[in-house]
Amino acid sequence: MKLESLHHIAIICADYEKSKYFYTEILGLKIEQEIFREERQSYKLDLSLNGTYLIELFSFPEPPSRPSRPEARGLRHIAFGVKNLEENIDFLNSKNIETEAVRIDPFTHKKFTFFADPDELPIEIYEV
Repeated sequence: MKLESLHHIAIICADYEKSKYFYTEILGLKIEQEIFREERQSYKLDLSLNGTYLIELFSFPEPPSRPSRPEARGLRHIAFGVKNLEENIDFLNSKNIETEAVRIDPFTHKKFTFFADPDELPIEIYEV
């Protein structure tokens, strides 16, 4: 097998409008396409970052919860690179989004922190 790149990350949300707002207005991802799939009573929202297709946001009627903490098996988190960690933390906090304490990566010595999306999916911002 020879992989070329990561194609996308799929996320199922509980409250579509709330998550759509979070990913587009808070995180600043761009809507590429939004489809309502009548047969599934489900939205599919394609989101990009800096011109790169990145996330598929799905809604389904009454999706089951997935454990996140303590560390559960499966996808652990999504991480985004940022140039100024503190500036992004201040922005998130101004939108009433709590961030964890800043940590330092012991190998790269770079700063990072975590916060959560509306469904408690952990998201990391990592200073690049």
